[in-house]
Amino acid sequence: MSEEVVIRCRENGPLVIHGPFRLVDHLGNDVPLPADKPLVALCRCGASGNKPFCDGSHKTCGFQGGPPLSSPGPRAPSGPGPSP
Repeated sequence: MSEEVVIRCRENGPLVIHGPFRLVDHLGNDVPLPADKPLVALCRCGASGNKPFCDGSHKTCGFQGGPPLSSPGPRAPSGPGPSP
């Protein structure tokens, strides 16, 4: 069984993914990932010149990520959810 992929949302910055994952475009084509980096940062501000990857533009474009979605608490169990 592979390790759970964790995507960390940096405050006023990119989405950071650690570990193996696959990224596909809107047509289902694989997007090549940087092989030399253990972490991949995906742009959230829309100003990157290297989309979908972050190039640090969020630091100068005034991007504000907004408040946290929820307060810290216990993680929801993984696996199949209840049937509809």
